[in-house]
Amino acid sequence: MTKSGVVEGDPSVVAKAMELKRGLQKLVKVIADEDDVSIEAVDKAQKMLCALRELKVKNSVSMKLCDHHYGHEMGSAAIPEEFKCPLSKELMRDPVIIASGQTYDRFFVERWLNAGNRTCPHTQQVLTNKIIVPNNLIREMISQWCKNEGIKLPHPIREDADVDGVIEVDRNHFCSLLKKMSSTLSDQKAAAKELRLLTKKLPSFRALFGESHGSVSQLLSPLSESKRVSELHPDLQEDLITTLLNLSIHDNNKKLVAETPMVIPLLMDALRCGTIATRSNAAAALFTLSALDSNKELIGQSGALTPLIDLLDKGHS
Repeated sequence: MTKSGVVEGDPSVVAKAMELKRGLQKLVKVIADEDDVSIEAVDKAQKMLCALRELKVKNSVSMKLCDHHYGHEMGSAAIPEEFKCPLSKELMRDPVIIASGQTYDRFFVERWLNAGNRTCPHTQQVLTNKIIVPNNLIREMISQWCKNEGIKLPHPIREDADVDGVIEVDRNHFCSLLKKMSSTLSDQKAAAKELRLLTKKLPSFRALFGESHGSVSQLLSPLSESKRVSELHPDLQEDLITTLLNLSIHDNNKKLVAETPMVIPLLMDALRCGTIATRSNAAAALFTLSALDSNKELIGQSGALTPLIDLLDKGHS
């Protein structure tokens, strides 16, 4: 075992590390001997320490890649775990570091943060800020790995890209929010507000309702369990009806939503007794659902047109 504190591996990395260590030792001696330490000398020492640390990390991961490469047949190109985004489980295209110190692919962690989350997806640590910084070291290593494997380095996902793929973190969070619909009123309100936001911003959350049997009924259970209008909580009703509107925008959800037995009656209730915003969004949901021919008959037979016409009349009076 080497006593230098540098992991043995790539000779060029080890040589560079030894050179940095010698320079750092001289600089530390100068700082120790001086009565008046200059800021420039301390800054230089810090930079050399950071460079040495990066070399050690790079050499360590390179050794893992080497072991991985020779342990598989040529052309297998299994992605090393160090290069996978914890959110997408795919090769990182644009690695960045967040406040917790964890590295993610820029597109997926920005999507996580823009959805209103304030924790690190991996550690659940509360983030002190939303600043993200490019991880140039990992980017360089991914680029080199792709070159060695004969793989073209994928381009970063564009910010405006419509990525509907559901990642595991989305699915788990979706299930936990739906479970809260059968919990306390405060949990229901918090979950409804978050689902309203997520289904507005993320196509993946809208798609999840279509994949999960009974999810629409579970979403609306707080409203269906209220026997009297006086029992309804206006903000909860507004958030759930608006979430229903968001779901209806997704074409694959239109049939599922309209054919869920409680949906149209609850939209009719919202048209009659909701807040102005709730009534407006309930009307918009009915119009959106009616874009599908098979839903027009359902909506017409339910009598939903009457409160809808009443709402339009009030709007023009």
